[in-house]
Amino acid sequence: MKTSVDQYCINVTDLEKSVHFYETVLGLEITHRIEIPNVTEVVLAGADGNRIQLARHHDQEGPIDHGNAFWKLYLSTDDCEGLYQRCIDGGAESISPPERLGDWPVTAAFVSDPDGYQVEILQHHDETPAGISGPNAG
Repeated sequence: MKTSVDQYCINVTDLEKSVHFYETVLGLEITHRIEIPNVTEVVLAGADGNRIQLARHHDQEGPIDHGNAFWKLYLSTDDCEGLYQRCIDGGAESISPPERLGDWPVTAAFVSDPDGYQVEILQHHDETPAGISGPNAG
């Protein structure tokens, strides 16, 4: 039996503003729009086929209540600095600029989407720093 994560669905306050961020700024592609009673949804896909679903509940007023369950969304890219700069140019709030991590073969940056969800932009590098073990080492 094979199992994989296919897509996430997050609530947003301004659907078109969020669609603009995920489509135009981050470069995801809209696959379809869905209208169900009291909810409008837009599904966007990345180059690997994984998707994010943005949902606007029409009876929801005010900002999204994040609680403490959802921490961050990871995006994989081949150009962390370039995508980070597109986010900043597109009006995203910076949490931290791109930084090559010493203990992992990655460059990581963090931004907030229009509703304050934390987005981690991650660029993987081929080499693994000394002392790192695990499934991605080597």
